[in-house]
Amino acid sequence: MSKERHFSNRLWSIVMTVISVLYMYPIFMVLINSLKEESAISTSTAFELPTAETFAGLANYENAIGTQGFLMSLFYTTFITVTSVLAILIFCSMFAWYITRVHTKVTKALYMLCAFSMVVPFQMVMFTLSSMADTLKLNTPWVLWVIYLGFGAGLAVFMFCGFMRSVPIDMEEASMIDGCNPLQTYFHIVLPLLRPTMVSVAILEAMWIWNDYLLPTLILDINKYRTISMLIQFFRGSYGRVEMGPMMACIMLAILPIIVIYLIGQKYIIKGVVAGAVKG
Repeated sequence: MSKERHFSNRLWSIVMTVISVLYMYPIFMVLINSLKEESAISTSTAFELPTAETFAGLANYENAIGTQGFLMSLFYTTFITVTSVLAILIFCSMFAWYITRVHTKVTKALYMLCAFSMVVPFQMVMFTLSSMADTLKLNTPWVLWVIYLGFGAGLAVFMFCGFMRSVPIDMEEASMIDGCNPLQTYFHIVLPLLRPTMVSVAILEAMWIWNDYLLPTLILDINKYRTISMLIQFFRGSYGRVEMGPMMACIMLAILPIIVIYLIGQKYIIKGVVAGAVKG
């Protein structure tokens, strides 16, 4: 390796390290403030590490869990995320398999519609969506996955189609000759092949749905159902007072699961994205 190339790689490593630290800094600030007394967060000491006088231990976390219905919000968020991701994986992978194997003008148009949906801003449809969800009784956590399926289909179909175009059709044709119907071919042949892309799509969609604030706020009855993202704003008291300690603790509890999932599955995200970019 030439000296110029070695220097360029070192320089890029330093730049990316600095950028990574800048991205991690807000999370670090939330973490240290979640361990402080309330009075220390709203003053100039908010940017300092906890001291013996300002350290609150786990009191803020106990307050966050014990008030405002955190455990119920955690259940709603988990249920919505799991059901939505499962629906996206099953339906979108089936749909992608169909439109990559059946070459008609209709399937091409459907693929283009899915790709186009990724560039449509949510703000363009949110008011119409809210009204339609109330009309169709989709305004509860139990069926919110239907709406997330619609909004998550664009990315999922795009990635699944990219991978399916790189997979030879020989195994599917052989299974058809052996007497498999389309569903048997999908579950026994296609689905195992889609595993890397499945994991990638699952992690990406789970990160989006878990952290989403706007869509649940528009659709759900905020007095009955609150996801974790919605719950955070309820740490505001009367006259604009904000319980900063418990709020910071609630934010940490909200982001911790998805960070762990991402760290565990980041290698699968790279594999899935690369696999879906081979052809297409």
